Formats: sequence, structure tokens, C-alpha cells
Amino acid sequence: MGYRVVVVGATGNVGREILNILVEREFPFDEIAAVASPRSTGSIIDLGDSGKELKVHNIEHFDFEGWDMALFAAGSEVSRAHASRAAAAGCTVIDNSSLYRMDPDVPLIVPEVNPEAIDGYRAKNIIANPNCSTAQMVVALKPLHDAATIKRVVVATYQSVSGAGKAGMDELFEQSRNIFVGDSNSPVKFTKQIAFNVIPHIDEFLDDGSTKEEWKMVVETKKILGSKIKVSATCVRVPVFVGHSEAINIEFEDEISAGQAQRILRESPGIMLVDKREDGGYVTPVECVGEYATFVSRVREDPTVDNGLSIWVVSDNLRKGAALNAVQIAELLGRRHLQKAA
Repeated sequence: MGYRVVVVGATGNVGREILNILVEREFPFDEIAAVASPRSTGSIIDLGDSGKELKVHNIEHFDFEGWDMALFAAGSEVSRAHASRAAAAGCTVIDNSSLYRMDPDVPLIVPEVNPEAIDGYRAKNIIANPNCSTAQMVVALKPLHDAATIKRVVVATYQSVSGAGKAGMDELFEQSRNIFVGDSNSPVKFTKQIAFNVIPHIDEFLDDGSTKEEWKMVVETKKILGSKIKVSATCVRVPVFVGHSEAINIEFEDEISAGQAQRILRESPGIMLVDKREDGGYVTPVECVGEYATFVSRVREDPTVDNGLSIWVVSDNLRKGAALNAVQIAELLGRRHLQKAA
């Protein structure tokens, strides 16, 4: 007997990817409900590549009672309006928005990193999925932290436009086309031109000069890995459709060499080490699209600090950064707590 699963925001980029991954990973479901905003009600979407189709239900009227878990991928406003309603009906919520991430009663989970933290989900019957840039970073950091204890992390991100949803992808495409044909390319979704440009600004600015995206990386990393770790982040939007990249500098309490780090990363769950010191011996965003792994390259020692390393980390942000991590949380929840499926 399998699970009854709801996907909220099923018509969006992440929602569709969740449906794809549920099928790809043969998640043990008996029934799936696709749920979205009223404007999508009644539309038909594919259930991955299963050959089956789903009719979209209206979130405003959907009854969560009798459903085992709901994977929310529709943003904070939808989660604010409906996640607690679903949880109260006995349907465990796995929320991809930022709404509950820093709630002390809601576990923030990356299954390869802190699976035991899921045990606290019953406080609100809600589990939070971290920010896309945080998720891939902590996957890479966790095994190194276990080996040598991380003191400080400085990260610069190179985040694809898909992190801003379909509107961001459309703007990159339209601006690129318009530049070639000589049409207007005024920004709408982003604050400046994104085509053939980079923008050091994601989400709103805070009083200290950082952005909310940068704040998320700091506080989420601390919640997942440990409060003593110091984190400094600069988050940049780049003209890439899918795939986030990160240049990460790490300072450790204990000595660790590049060779040791490579050996550790090579054996760690969720990580693919591709680190040849030659032309093309590293992974770029184009190569990570559609993949489950978090790819690590350019592992090297930093001689400017004691016990320092620098690494390059790339992942499909729609997958590990969002949809895949949500499905992995659902799998973990089933194994550790629900145990309904054979």
C-alpha cells in the first residue's frame, strides 16, 4: 500500500519537476493530486513521463484530509494560506518556500546532511526545504565539516534565472533575442539587464547592506550544520537558464589537505567529484542539468589562512535545490516515520 501525495504548485517549474522526480525515483504512491491556483484549475498536466495525466485541482477548495503528505512548491503566500490547514488535517507538509525555514518548531532538512532532524516534524506536522543555494552548499560542506570542523565559510554564488521562476527564464530569453535583433530589452523581472550581464542582487536589501538571499544562506547553513559556523555570502544572478554555481572558501579548525578533501568528497552521499587539473576537468551548469548529484570541482588549498580550502560546487537548482530535495525528504519521512509502503 502506497502513499496519497499532493503536489501544490504543480503547474510551476518546481512543481512539474517534483512530478517528474516522483516518477523517476519510483516513489511508492497510490494516488497523486495536482493542486494549483484557481487560474490553473481544470487544466491537464503530465505525471512525469509515466504516460498518465492529472487534472489540476483548485487550492482554495482542496480538502487535505486523508492525504499522507503535501509537497508545497507555490511560494510563501500560498504556504501561509494553506500549509497549516493541510498539516492540521493530518497531511504532513514538505514546504519549499522560505516561510517556515527558521521556525524553531519546523525541521530544515537536507537528507544527506541532517536526516535525524526530521524527527521533530510532529511539532507542527511541517518540514521545510532549504533555499536552493543553501542546499547544494551544505551537501558539499557536511562531510568536510565532519572531518575537520568548519569555522568559517565565504561563498559567492552564480545563480541561474530559473531560480526566479518562469518569468526569469522568459526574460533572459527575450532580452537575448531582442539584443540580437535590435529591439528594446528593458528589465521587468530583474532590476537590471540580465542577458550578457550579471546582477549582484537577489531578493530585497536588508539594513546591513546584504540581501535576503544572502541572509538565507547564512542562517539556514547555521541551522542545518551548526550555529558556530561563520558564513559570508554574496549572491549573484547570472545569464544561465538552469544550474547554480558556487565558489566556496572554507576555513577549518583542524588541518585538512586538498587530497584528503578529495578522498572524502569522492565517497560522500549525493556528491560527484569531478576534479581534474586540466582543460575541462571540472563541471559547469550546462552539464549538471537533469542530474541528481551535487558536483564538486577545483578542490585546492588556500595558503592565505590556516587550514583553508577552496572548492567549486554546481547543481541543478530545480532538482537538488528544490524538487529533488523535497522528494528525498518525502522518502526519508516514509522510512523513518510513516512506513506505510512496503
